[in-house]
Amino acid sequence: MISENGVDPTLQGREDGRRAGPTAPAAEGGEVPNTGLDLAMSLVGDRWTLLVVDALLEGPRRFSDLQEAIPGLAPNVLTARLRRLEREGIVIAVPYSDRPPRLEYQVSDAGRELAGALRLLTRWGARSSGGEVEGPRHRACGTPLEARWFCPTCERVTDRVDDDVHWL
Repeated sequence: MISENGVDPTLQGREDGRRAGPTAPAAEGGEVPNTGLDLAMSLVGDRWTLLVVDALLEGPRRFSDLQEAIPGLAPNVLTARLRRLEREGIVIAVPYSDRPPRLEYQVSDAGRELAGALRLLTRWGARSSGGEVEGPRHRACGTPLEARWFCPTCERVTDRVDDDVHWL
């Protein structure tokens, strides 16, 4: 079925031309595709959200601390992102003052699980822009560590994702 604007709704928003998979209702009335990447992107898929989570991975922060840590982020956008992250269980707001009400924000255990993905994205961005590669370094020699696919059954590292990885 073609929508009023002449676009097949199952192809809308897909640059690769593939049809979107089955969808589940989103918290705010829209639809969220049922794939891991689509679901993850619907939770944290914009620039400011990821920067907020990244700043909170360094430790709990108050609103004003987050504003200083993320230059260019408008207060209303920060408020919206924090509320959304709290609703999704990625951030926890802890009151530190009743009058006036003030909150300190920290990542939840679910938010901490994003750390690895954020570090990989940071490293990829730095490498693709020619910047200094950030990330964990080998303690013995100081060389930046690389993420690899590892099969615990075969005890093999897979270097070529195209040949050895089967996506379900």
